[in-house]
Amino acid sequence: MTLAEADHSDAETAPDPGGRERRCIVTGQVLPEARLLRFVVSPDGMVVPDVEAKLPGRGIWVSAQRAAIAKAAAKSLFAKAAKGPARAAADLAETAEGRIVERMLALVGLARRAGELVLGFDQVEKALRAPKPPPLIVEAAEAAPDGRRKLQAAATSKSHVPFVIGNLSSAELSLALKRENVVHAALKPGRIAERLIFEAGRLEGFRPLRAWVWDGFSASEAGV
Repeated sequence: MTLAEADHSDAETAPDPGGRERRCIVTGQVLPEARLLRFVVSPDGMVVPDVEAKLPGRGIWVSAQRAAIAKAAAKSLFAKAAKGPARAAADLAETAEGRIVERMLALVGLARRAGELVLGFDQVEKALRAPKPPPLIVEAAEAAPDGRRKLQAAATSKSHVPFVIGNLSSAELSLALKRENVVHAALKPGRIAERLIFEAGRLEGFRPLRAWVWDGFSASEAGV
């Protein structure tokens, strides 16, 4: 099995956290994991974000919001939850944002290696007009409104409602895919697309989504 195949297998078999709930140490609210981030205390006493919820140790859950993480760090709420020493860096929220972005870009790269990614405006437009259009569109934040309207028209021609992620930059996407000027991409249905939508929801607490879905569509209408 190649590394790409192993990565794809992990993505397909990873448990879906969408149904589990945890309590935020800042607000006290019990929320689904899709709206939270897990943190753990490292052996040297530092609080670190655990985006994939796989690191060993007692999990500490905080709403996936920049302000909530900053408050938890400033008010020593991590130490209180850990019932022991726990030092949170002042830039913990920025670190958490970076980890989510890294995770999303890794998923985009995984989709490319697995043959589940369509790249380029023309190819995405063609895919949207196909009998089985993609459920997820990734547009760079720099995407031109005119191109966006054309893709929306292609989608509505099939009465299709794709989910649109628009808060990753062209530079970030280009680096992840090792291509220049990546602006438009689409993902085929499957576990990778589902995980990317999941992470995009958490990133919204740090970077507002440019568009969850195109004009005239509600997020509840979109699905994988």
